This record gives sequence, C-alpha cells and structure tokens, in this order.
Amino acid sequence: MSERTIVSASERRRPGTRAGLAVTHVFLFATLVIAGLGPILWLAKAAVTPTQDTLQQPFALWPNGIDWENLSTAWNDIHIDQYFFNTIVIAAGAWLTQLFIATTAGYALSVLRPKYAPILNGLVLATLFIPGIVLLVPLYLTIVNPPLLGDVSLLNSYLAVWLPMGANAFNILLVKRFFDSLPREVFEAAKTDGAGPFRLFWSIVLPMSKPILGVVSVFAIIAAWKDYLWPMLVLPDPAVQPLSVRLPAVQSQTELDVFLAALAIATLIPIAMFLLFQNVFLRSAGLGGAVKG
Repeated sequence: MSERTIVSASERRRPGTRAGLAVTHVFLFATLVIAGLGPILWLAKAAVTPTQDTLQQPFALWPNGIDWENLSTAWNDIHIDQYFFNTIVIAAGAWLTQLFIATTAGYALSVLRPKYAPILNGLVLATLFIPGIVLLVPLYLTIVNPPLLGDVSLLNSYLAVWLPMGANAFNILLVKRFFDSLPREVFEAAKTDGAGPFRLFWSIVLPMSKPILGVVSVFAIIAAWKDYLWPMLVLPDPAVQPLSVRLPAVQSQTELDVFLAALAIATLIPIAMFLLFQNVFLRSAGLGGAVKG
C-alpha cells in the first residue's frame, strides 16, 4: 500500500505539478548546500588564500594564486600541533568518562533497577533544569580544592575537564531510554545461565547497544571539542589549553590568512566525526530502540 502524501498520485502525473516539485526540490537542495557547506568551503578556500585577496575579493577563487604556506605557518609558528594534541587528549578523556558513566548509570537505572532507582532517575532528570552557569562557581571551587584530597588542586589538570563532563545527565537518560527498550527475555536467559551483573553488562548489554554508544560518542567528542569557557577557567596554563581557548587568544597577534588556516585545521576532527558516524547520527538508530533476536 502506497503512503499518503500531500500531493496525490494523480496530481503527480500532471506535467505542471511535476515541474513545480522539481523546481522546489532543486531550490531546497541548493539552499541547504549553500547554508550547510558554504561556510566550510569558504573557510577551506580562505585558509590557502593571501590576506589581501581575502579582504578585497572574499568570494573570488584565488585571484593571485594559492598560498600553501599558511597551513605550515599555522601548524608550526602558532603551535597548532601542540594545541591540536591537547584538544585530542581532552576530547578522548571526555569521551571515555562520559561513555563509562552514561553506560554504567543507565545500566543500573534500567537493568538492575534497585528500589531507589526512581528517586535517582528523578534526581538525574532534575539536574537538566539547572542552568550550567549557576553551577560554574561551586564547580570551580570544587576543582580548586577537591574534597578528600587536602591541599591538592586540579587546576591545569585534564581531570578538571574530564570529570565535570562525565556528569552528563542527558547522556545518562539517553542511554537509560535505550536500555529500557532492550528485550528483557535476553537478560532473564543470561541470568538463568549464571551470568552475574558485570557479565550481563559486558557480554549482553554493551554488544546490543552499539547504536546508542555511537550517538553518545559523537555528542561527547563534539561537545569537548568546542567547549571554551570551562577549559579557559581550569586550564590557565597555555601549554595545556585546547584549540577552542588558544585560537581566540592568538587572533590579535596573527595574520588573517594564517588564523583562517588554523581555524580550518581545527574543524578537521568534527568533520571527520560526522563522516564516520553520519549513518548513526542521521538515522538516529540509537534512539529507535528496535532490537530483534
């Protein structure tokens, strides 16, 4: 049976209707390409364009040639390589922390289901209604003087970035929602065969949860890659700061063409992440929860 749409099958057979739909589709496609890819393509062009050409003819394709030296200058003179590495370390640690906490907390709330699980679920949900800016000062004071650690400070330590990012209520609820949709018959069969809580989590739940793990991974890495305020506060030493903090700091001391080249380099990882996980991200496979077997 064919699906019902706004335009009926008989109307689609009319030449005027087909022409109108074709024009509309082309217009929408062109608009989306320009709005979505336009800024990225322009940045890629400007990264290898001399400053004067960018200022005088911003949309011209290299009127005076391509300047590949911009990329090497941005990489070496601005030390983009060091800040790029710092950003990768921060993103990798944030990814591991968020994935660990989201999966274990979601497993406890959804599969193990202790008596106080509804209370914990309500507390986790309540944190979504607290603005992040409200928690900024108490969280910073906790990092400066962590409890149970005496006079030890986490400033200029990547733990100061990883640990707060791990406490992500949205990811916990997202994973819990997916775990709720998994078939309980599989869990009962595994328990009957003698699987304990850890074995059930590692051998049964995680292999069935690859879609949601991909979604959480994308969210975690992109959020860590673009975060600016918190890394700036807890990582005051430029030697350990990520690209999101260092690029605005060096903008006033850098030529425009070199700065744009640095920005282009900084976008490589987010673009690569989207290309790798585009099927999971676009289809929202992790949110569907359909499991067969």
